[in-house]
Amino acid sequence: MGETRTRSRLTLDLDVPHLAVELNRLRLANPILVASGTFGYAREMAAFVPFDRLGGIVPKTITLHPRKGNPPPRTVETASGLLNSIGLDNDGLEVFLSKHLNYLLGLGTAVIANIAAHDRDEFLQMAECLGTVPGLAGLELNISCPNVSGGVDFGVDPERTRDIVAGVRGVCGLPVVAKLTPNVTNIVTIAQAAADGGADAVTLTNTIQGMAINWRKRAPILGNVLGGLSGPAIKPVVLRMVYQVAQKLPHLPIIAVGGIGSLDDVLEFLVAGASAVQIGTANFYNPTLAGRLVEDLDSILASEGLSRVQELIGSLRLPQR
Repeated sequence: MGETRTRSRLTLDLDVPHLAVELNRLRLANPILVASGTFGYAREMAAFVPFDRLGGIVPKTITLHPRKGNPPPRTVETASGLLNSIGLDNDGLEVFLSKHLNYLLGLGTAVIANIAAHDRDEFLQMAECLGTVPGLAGLELNISCPNVSGGVDFGVDPERTRDIVAGVRGVCGLPVVAKLTPNVTNIVTIAQAAADGGADAVTLTNTIQGMAINWRKRAPILGNVLGGLSGPAIKPVVLRMVYQVAQKLPHLPIIAVGGIGSLDDVLEFLVAGASAVQIGTANFYNPTLAGRLVEDLDSILASEGLSRVQELIGSLRLPQR
């Protein structure tokens, strides 16, 4: 396979063209990213992750104005995943620009800002501002948060999804990724609306709405009553959605997120049709995972006799009927 295909894990060249992926205008050095809300602003993970090895970082969601988030308790562990109701707790756009952005842009990997808003005007205002920032790789639109009032309103309505994406494309020159909710009847319809609005890619998906109850107290455990379920429990659901969107909309790149905790998980999503993945809940219990997955992916390509990661994307073999 040549010298670059047999290098050891300890000497992985960070510039490996065969791992690079293109999601329309969004170009990534490799398909391993970390998900918004699970990686902070990256400072918190500096001891665990070689940032320049990642394909990209999606930092904590930004809103136009500071948000205190939801009342505690905000998280609860379930049998096969994590329920959270953080409520987009953040310091707002101004503090992100003044305190966090320069640090993030110096980490040697793609930075994709994630934004959420109360209405269309706020989305456009934030997108226009961030579009003037040199160095940002893209913009992920959080139109799917289940933990705030109105958080999923944009992402469950095809027309509103298309309108938000189109509006952002009109004021911002950055590649645009729409992060969609799984809490819909037909994910393909919503993904099509995002594509019609001009999305370069979609992220599938945000968390699945759920709850936990303390029956002895006859009370919900989360302070906000409902929360978003992430982790291994949701992987089969997200895998199905990735497959469905990839089959129906083959020209719309997909970033998959949901229950990824191993290289096999990554490969399953790539084979199903995703062009990239985001590591989410696993960052909490295995913070070194994302960095190691890049090395593992490079090694598996060599062992499988593949020259480029693109050969895996959408390579699912369906049974003959």
